[in-house]
Amino acid sequence: MRAALSIGLPGTTDAETLRALAPRIERLGFHALWLNDVPGGDSLAGLGAVASVTRTLGLATGIIPLDRRPADSLDLGALPVGRTTIGIGSGAARHPLGLVERGIATLRSTTDASIVVGALGPRMRRLAAERADGVLFNWLTPDAAAEASAEARAAAGDRVVRTVLYVRTIADPAARPALEREAARYDSVRSYAENFERLGIRAIDATLDASMGASGVGAFDAVDELVLRAITPTATLDELERFVERVAPGRIGDHR
Repeated sequence: MRAALSIGLPGTTDAETLRALAPRIERLGFHALWLNDVPGGDSLAGLGAVASVTRTLGLATGIIPLDRRPADSLDLGALPVGRTTIGIGSGAARHPLGLVERGIATLRSTTDASIVVGALGPRMRRLAAERADGVLFNWLTPDAAAEASAEARAAAGDRVVRTVLYVRTIADPAARPALEREAARYDSVRSYAENFERLGIRAIDATLDASMGASGVGAFDAVDELVLRAITPTATLDELERFVERVAPGRIGDHR
């Protein structure tokens, strides 16, 4: 199986950069552009800017934390439903499963956009497989991603559920310090640290150095979609343009 190849950017990426970069991402044949959602970085607003300058590129949020942005508060009017994926998660909610289950139900009643759930642990992954259209994994090695994908598909039964993996990626050796800082930040987050301990890895082990060639991308073919979360030295437009050119489908392995 060949994983569809997508690009991931921070939700704080400014609209001017998104409008300049998105047509290139589309032209290079990527499946989708994912924007995370953080304070000061509205993924829906950013994707609205992307939608205005593209025609076929998938538009995805990864992930909107429902404890901060409830499902019934999300304004999806600027996004074309047919190419939109709404990624949701529990954030720091005290009762995460109930919050996400209600969020899925709310979105089902208001939009026909695809819904994926960011899931770290097995119970949330099962909920995603049973109720959503897909499950988004984060910070997994190829072996761990293959195991998690198999478990999700088994939990889905006869339902078709898409598996997506977000991987922090560099395509320039000069970006290595930025990648290591990002990995160290997640190593310090308790929920992730506990998961890394269960898996017997560190965060840096679940990253990808595309400057070393295409073989690392092919190792993730157990998932349906691989999101290369761009890490560059200073996140300038020039650096991001070079990144997407370097990791484009057909230039970094035979991905579709």
